[in-house]
Amino acid sequence: MQDRRQFLKIAAMATGYSLMIKAPQSLSAAGEAMGTRETIAPRIDELAPDDLKRGQVAEEPNMVRVDLECDVFVAGGGLAGVCAAISAARNGAKVVLVQDRSRLGGNASSEVRMHPMGSKFGIRETGLIEEFSLANAHNNEHHSWEMWDLMLYDMCIREPNIKLLLDTSLYRAIVKDDRIDEVWARCDRTEHLYRVKAPIYMDCTGDSRLALESGAEYMYGREATSMFGESLADYDKPGTTQGSSILFTSRKYDRPMPFEAPSWAREITPIDLMHRKVGPNNWEYGYWWIELGGVYDTIRDNERLRFELLAIVLGVWNYIKNSGDFPEAANWALDTIGMIPGKRESRRVTGEYIMTQADIEGGWKKLHDGVAFGGWAMDDHPAAGFDARDIKPYRPAKYDEPYNIPLGALYSKNIANLMMAGRNISASHVAFSTTRVMKTCAVIGQAAGTAAMICAKEKILPAQLRNDRQKMKALQQQLLRDDQTILQARNEDDQDLARKAKVTASATAEGSKPENILTGITWEGAGKLEQRWAAPMAASPVWIKLEWPAPVTLSQLQLTHDTGLYRTLTISAAASVQKKMQTGPQQETIADYTITAILPDGTEKELASITNNYQRLRRHQFDPIKATAIRIDVKRTHGKDARLYEVRAYA
Repeated sequence: MQDRRQFLKIAAMATGYSLMIKAPQSLSAAGEAMGTRETIAPRIDELAPDDLKRGQVAEEPNMVRVDLECDVFVAGGGLAGVCAAISAARNGAKVVLVQDRSRLGGNASSEVRMHPMGSKFGIRETGLIEEFSLANAHNNEHHSWEMWDLMLYDMCIREPNIKLLLDTSLYRAIVKDDRIDEVWARCDRTEHLYRVKAPIYMDCTGDSRLALESGAEYMYGREATSMFGESLADYDKPGTTQGSSILFTSRKYDRPMPFEAPSWAREITPIDLMHRKVGPNNWEYGYWWIELGGVYDTIRDNERLRFELLAIVLGVWNYIKNSGDFPEAANWALDTIGMIPGKRESRRVTGEYIMTQADIEGGWKKLHDGVAFGGWAMDDHPAAGFDARDIKPYRPAKYDEPYNIPLGALYSKNIANLMMAGRNISASHVAFSTTRVMKTCAVIGQAAGTAAMICAKEKILPAQLRNDRQKMKALQQQLLRDDQTILQARNEDDQDLARKAKVTASATAEGSKPENILTGITWEGAGKLEQRWAAPMAASPVWIKLEWPAPVTLSQLQLTHDTGLYRTLTISAAASVQKKMQTGPQQETIADYTITAILPDGTEKELASITNNYQRLRRHQFDPIKATAIRIDVKRTHGKDARLYEVRAYA
């Protein structure tokens, strides 16, 4: 067995193969050194130690037990779980991330292929999900789902503080005095049982499996109008849920492509489709409204739902191909069909605070503990799904502005060290109908992961963090520093030396000011320049400078670039969505720039030289230096103007 380890070590040193289509441009957005083959391999080996024997667990004599300890345990590797794990890890926590599939991303993975969506108010979600979206636009211009999967894996496996367990299912939690003491997970592929101990545990499974095993209180299905006084709660019967969907993709060929449906496919008629369009504009991506499950148990009836959804998919495609209504479908053929129903709803963990319709419609402004924002419509679907053929497949209820999601909805009411992120947060069914979309789940994950890190570091519980106003503000400021958007919050970080600097620039576009980079707000709608510095590149040379009245010691500069937040940017197989996007670097972003320090004696020292930047958040580390000013010289942009939202400086 030792020979095997030695062989792997030699192999790791013998090649510089990169996981990405294009080599990663730099260190992580957080400015930390990311893993190499030499550093990643030992962490993977720790998941399968050589010196352990079978039979350590009586009821599983053929399995090997591995004991792990960490600061934060995360169950579930969808976008919420991935963002929770990375945010906790980048802020210094040791993390174990368990995912029951071979791929990360959940409904956003190639196994389901539902494109992640979020706010409908002209501003994309920022933070980690923006980092992922920008990396995907740059490295995956051909819209490959498998390369999106690989990018998420790459992000996690290179993170030094994450131990990633794929194909591993959480199945047990041991609780003592209303706290989880340890959890158990199993990987039957490798015949390992993992016993994990941590101070903070997080349920990002969607189905709230960790909450179920730990005895946490949870909600299921629609509530009656009388429960929370919600006007939208009467859409369907109490107890029912939204359903699950199976998507397909297809492509057009240069010759006729026949299709014969299997005998068990449903027979689809125009009556089934009277509220559902099946024209050629959607053939390449399939139909989210092929949905069932709301009148079933979306967990325990999954096999029945898989069969029925496949029967509908094949029946709909048979109708498109063979009904005679679409002669232009002759050259189209199915390319992929999902085999895992993309689940929208099941259990939701009851937290200290339950979000409701009133919070979405403005009540959030009364809460002090906002940590992320959402902006999707309150989008409900009929419980009968596709079989509710006499009504539209969804009811979107609009509201006036985006909303904050409070920390109080991200931890369990009765299990003190259990947190949650994703579609299973503490919300009524009506509120869930907007918080459930994946980019919102991602920013919830980043918020929960950062909060979990603070709890583990300071040895406190989530409720203690929320109820301590000073600690709560520190959490919000850390999230803002990590590029999380929180409504009605701005940079008030006392350690940010840039806030004490005077800002000047070589030129400024009309409507903008150099000092906009110190407003503390890093987002705004299209067409405005109230929170950004902008300058036309035609006015070369283009620079912006921060000057201090006395020398300051600096070792990190943080830049928040403009990446066109008003534009759709996601992974998608839908041509209609792809048309709204810009692949490659975003045109608003500065591509090449240098950072120069002006020293107390008037001399200059270059601190960083960046080429082909495409990310929004960039952190530049350097040896501590005393300076009276910092100048950022813009050499090239991906568009016409130089633009920056914010510059931060730290000792």
